[in-house]
Amino acid sequence: MTAAVKRTGQNRIDVDADSAIGATVRDLRQKRGITARELSQNAGISAAMISRIESGQVSPSISTLQQISNALNVPLVNLFRGTAGGRCDFTHVRSGEGIKSKRIFDGHVHDYVNLAFHARWDIQFEARQVRLHKQDVRPPEYIGSGVVFVYILSGSAIYQYGDREVQVEPGDSLCLDAEMNYGFKELITDELEILTVQAERRT
Repeated sequence: MTAAVKRTGQNRIDVDADSAIGATVRDLRQKRGITARELSQNAGISAAMISRIESGQVSPSISTLQQISNALNVPLVNLFRGTAGGRCDFTHVRSGEGIKSKRIFDGHVHDYVNLAFHARWDIQFEARQVRLHKQDVRPPEYIGSGVVFVYILSGSAIYQYGDREVQVEPGDSLCLDAEMNYGFKELITDELEILTVQAERRT
């Protein structure tokens, strides 16, 4: 589908962001099961203005869009999701592929496979499949930023997050803020395999 365009006073052709924003507002509103009048009441904007925004007839100010995003309970940036055109990154890693690596940390060694690294202007994340073996030294602790998700594929261990300890088994998952120290304190089985994903805001 060809993006709608319009000519500016400087005789340039720009992507019609107004139509894209309007379509996004309408889509989010409908997914929440509310009418345009209900959105206008919640946002403190006239129903006529909501109609004009959704049809791409006006260029709403940032303050108006902020009122709408608050009423829809979404971040302001979500209203601009349709303005990026057709540009996006897509990665497909087949089973058994990925970048195989080895991490050595204070005498501890473990293997992992980088399954994904995705970065855009606002966030980035990476996913790894990690295999740890029981050793005489403790697995490494980490501290960083953003959020971390851990899914236990096989094996069991004691996981530590700050002062909290929890035993994890296959099928368990953990989700945590990365600003506090975290990591496996002790392996109960000889081998542990996990999937871990870390996401953080780009600055």
